[in-house]
Amino acid sequence: MDTDTCAPGAVEPPDGPGPYAARAALLVLADGRFPAGGHAHSGGAEAAVKAGRIRDAATLEAFCRGRLHTTGLTAAGLAAAATAGLDPLDLADAADARTPSPALRAAARRLGRQLTRAARAAWPSPELDALAAARPRGAHQTVVLGLAARAAGLAPLDAAYAAGYEAVSGPATAAVRLLSLDPFDATAVLAGLTPALDRVAHEAAEAARRAAFEGLDVLPAVSAPLLDIAAEQHAAWPVRLFAS
Repeated sequence: MDTDTCAPGAVEPPDGPGPYAARAALLVLADGRFPAGGHAHSGGAEAAVKAGRIRDAATLEAFCRGRLHTTGLTAAGLAAAATAGLDPLDLADAADARTPSPALRAAARRLGRQLTRAARAAWPSPELDALAAARPRGAHQTVVLGLAARAAGLAPLDAAYAAGYEAVSGPATAAVRLLSLDPFDATAVLAGLTPALDRVAHEAAEAARRAAFEGLDVLPAVSAPLLDIAAEQHAAWPVRLFAS
């Protein structure tokens, strides 16, 4: 008797096609050890620590929650839109327009260039090749993230999760190094943010779905002026632990 490998409870072969094989790629893409350069950036945490806005687990949680609902939501929408197949060059321009800080725009392009190299090695893609040729100095990291997810066979919602998680995991990891914060406490902060991350990812994916019909203006464009100001100050420091 034939069995349906897509039936509930069925297990698809690890090397087979389909959603199970694609979804596993999300673990690779969101892994902090993926060589995309993010470990060198604090997501604004270094400046926040120096200013006294991050002092312990409670203030780290507040910082990460605010970042998730502002720059995290914006990044998740752009990444989801790139995965959905919207024009990556238009999205790169939209990403730059949503990043008023010159220091953060420069950092996003450097990270985009590094992520492009890693993604092209992991999931070769004509779309990634074309973006690399069009923006040799680096496209905005969130757009590259979305194209990498697309090349890996992921869905827009997956890309939104990856972008949202990156928005909070970077500062949490940085706080451990900057404050000698207990890594168990930092992990608890991330775990406590998972319901908010769910909401942000779904909101971003829905915006990306609408953008295909209504235009890029429907994508999130939530600002965080204090992060922008701190980024400019941080870039001028003669000595710092993180690049941004």
